[in-house]
Amino acid sequence: MKETQAYIERIKRVNRGHQRLELAVDQSLSAMLAGQAMLVRRIDKDYDSEQWDPYLRELWFPVEIQARNIVIVERPARAHFLPGQLLSIIGPVGRPFRFRHNLRNILLIAYHTTPAALLLMLPPLLAKQVGITLVLMGSARQYETSHLSEEVEVIQADDDLTWPDMVMTLGWADQVFVVVGQGDEWGYYRDVMRLMRERQADMPTNYAFAVIQRDLPCGVGACHACALNLRGAPKLPCVDGPAFDLTDLRLN
Repeated sequence: MKETQAYIERIKRVNRGHQRLELAVDQSLSAMLAGQAMLVRRIDKDYDSEQWDPYLRELWFPVEIQARNIVIVERPARAHFLPGQLLSIIGPVGRPFRFRHNLRNILLIAYHTTPAALLLMLPPLLAKQVGITLVLMGSARQYETSHLSEEVEVIQADDDLTWPDMVMTLGWADQVFVVVGQGDEWGYYRDVMRLMRERQADMPTNYAFAVIQRDLPCGVGACHACALNLRGAPKLPCVDGPAFDLTDLRLN
């Protein structure tokens, strides 16, 4: 991990709510794997003087990595960015997602948040012919997915968070990755755990993972402000995460 500078080369609107920024980055960042992220702040003078927070940076998960040191991230359409804008980046942060060696099918769940933290895994998994289903729950149903690969099955959950053939979908998945919004993080994970346990006789370990997206003050494990109280021992999303076994979370 190190601090580097990047700049925005291009900006593309991908749906009504989101834009993608094409970043020219240091070579170390173009080697990031799914699960790793960046701590970012803008260093434009006007932005610094009006909005810069000297403590917290924004946590950005790349959604695509291209050749010639280009990383693409997805940001809300309402956020104002300009081509040529400079960024200060600390990264990469976190550990890559760990997939089973014999992975055949994977289930991704986004609940009250966008699936951006999960999107970098799509190209390599599709290249290995892994079946991918993305379930959008709560306000995540507003996320438009027309820019995603047609090979990804997208399901819109009902208001009660269920969907047709839910038991079959859960049984079909070799692994599950879940991202939730920060409004009631632990409550949202409780909802997902309840749904899964009601429809499965057993919740094995290393099957379903919570992907933590909370703000990281330092990103290097020095401050312990992001520590999670897990069964066994506390762990740090910035060093040990962002993915943690759902069965290890103390959701109560």
